[in-house]
Amino acid sequence: MDVFLIILLIAVAAGVAYWVWKSVQDKKKAESARFDGPQDPFADGDSDILRGNPMKIAAGDMVELYGKTLAVRGTLRLKEGDYTWAEHFLDTGTGVKRWLSVEADPDVEVVLWDAIPVGDMNPGAKTVEHDGEVFHLDESGRARYTSEATTGLASDGTLRYHDYEGPDNKVLSFEAYGEDASWEAGLGLTLDRNQITIYHQSPDT
Repeated sequence: MDVFLIILLIAVAAGVAYWVWKSVQDKKKAESARFDGPQDPFADGDSDILRGNPMKIAAGDMVELYGKTLAVRGTLRLKEGDYTWAEHFLDTGTGVKRWLSVEADPDVEVVLWDAIPVGDMNPGAKTVEHDGEVFHLDESGRARYTSEATTGLASDGTLRYHDYEGPDNKVLSFEAYGEDASWEAGLGLTLDRNQITIYHQSPDT
């Protein structure tokens, strides 16, 4: 009887030891699965969860800005060399149409744009003036684009641009879609991440 009891206790101890070992291994596997490689310590994961991810905006999503909800009707995906960015066409359905650009350089920059007349401004000049404010040339270039859903442009093409920086987070841009196209102007405001909420159409976004 004593021998049987000893064997039983050994078996129980072995079972407990195996359960503890398996629990430790499962925990290590779970922690390893959560690590997808080097992570940016300044990345705002909580913001992406609570307010949506600007880098994953697509047609069909809804964007809330300053108390207004706008639908994303289409997107331009632009590429210049190895650099890419996106411009999203927003519409309230009540006549208000705007563009939202999103790029990472290296931090995510979101700019809300309104179309303005080119007037007597000279695209490509070192400085231009709009409404009494001076904007300084930041960069110029050429890019290729592809169009998704509704943008008012062909499915693909080329873009020429001149970008300017101004006071109070304001930016100014001149764009021409096509080699022979006329210049269009946009006045933009750089947004903080907490100023925009994105409702993605796909729950997996």
